[in-house]
Amino acid sequence: MSQPTPADLATRVRDGDLRFHELEDHADADVATAARRLLVAEATDADLDALGEYTFDAEAVHGSNIENTLGGVQVPVGVAGPVTIDGGARSGERYLPLATTEGALVASINRGCSAIEGAGGATARVTKSGMTRAPVFRVAGVAEAEALVAWVRDNEPALAEAAEATTSHGELLDVTPYVVGNNVFCRFRYDTKDAMGMNMATIATREACDVIEAETDASLVALSGNLCSDKKPAAINAVEGRGRSVVADATIPRAVVEERLHTTPEAIAEINTRKNLVGSAKAGALGFNAHVANAVAAMFLATGQDEAQVVEGANAITTAETTDDGDLYVSVSLASLEVGTVGGGTKLATQRASLEILGVAGGGDPAGANADALAESIAVCALAGELNLLAALGSRHLSSAHAELGR
Repeated sequence: MSQPTPADLATRVRDGDLRFHELEDHADADVATAARRLLVAEATDADLDALGEYTFDAEAVHGSNIENTLGGVQVPVGVAGPVTIDGGARSGERYLPLATTEGALVASINRGCSAIEGAGGATARVTKSGMTRAPVFRVAGVAEAEALVAWVRDNEPALAEAAEATTSHGELLDVTPYVVGNNVFCRFRYDTKDAMGMNMATIATREACDVIEAETDASLVALSGNLCSDKKPAAINAVEGRGRSVVADATIPRAVVEERLHTTPEAIAEINTRKNLVGSAKAGALGFNAHVANAVAAMFLATGQDEAQVVEGANAITTAETTDDGDLYVSVSLASLEVGTVGGGTKLATQRASLEILGVAGGGDPAGANADALAESIAVCALAGELNLLAALGSRHLSSAHAELGR
């Protein structure tokens, strides 16, 4: 039987013979996607031809990455660097791929990288790792809540056995219970190796919850109780971390600050205190930084990360101070950077190409090393962005740079 054309499928949908979401059941994914474009273009009077220009395998992304596929959106990718990184997972010279439509962003980070290179590079380390999922249980009252907390603490090995039976890579690190009235939240934390691990943690926690319900009087209300906390601003992630907690720093010689950034260490340190620390505190912000979200978002898009988790990734604190020698010490600490180099969008060709630029595509050796190295690269990228923006404010060049490059 011959393959139906996009027009054939579109006609069947119009006639009510076929549902919009069933197109892939009757043709290959590229034909189904083209039929869907025809239907949406007709319904909205929009020109969708550009969405049909994509390089990924439509069959591969259908279901695993997206539903009701219409095509693809292209975002320009630039590169900053090279910048030398002394990392705990990987050391050496690296180019930083950035996907963005914001003019001046790549230039900004690139100038920060130049200053860091003038200092001999930056240092970065992952200080804590663990993906979390926090189900909420209902109990009769405080006494039953206390009993559940005690049971969980005494039976972590049994919970680990159930959770780890669902995955060949994940490892349960700990379970922390929290009581609020007749609610008990159990925050499970996993080592997910090179995967970002959200799906892994969810599936594993579901099995552990079955054990809790079977062995206690608690009733599971929701597999996610928002104490995880995923894709939302949350103080618990700022304090306890989620995904990777990673720190990057550099000491920039005074001469480099003056010659390449056209300001002084004292000016940058003062701006950071008054803007990033005092200003953020007055605003009630969870992150105390200038624009870490810019670097995180651009590298997330380039490397196939879950873009909604930029919320947690931008939960960062920037510090700057003048050293005893008159140089500039600057750091950025990202508390909850959720990244992976396997699974999700990392398997798409263009995103994998960006991971290959960084030398972190696929699983690392040892397991987790590639995701750690990616986290270190993003942290140094954020450091470069922070350094440049603070310097631009110090030299009063911010508006002129945006006028020249951002329009």
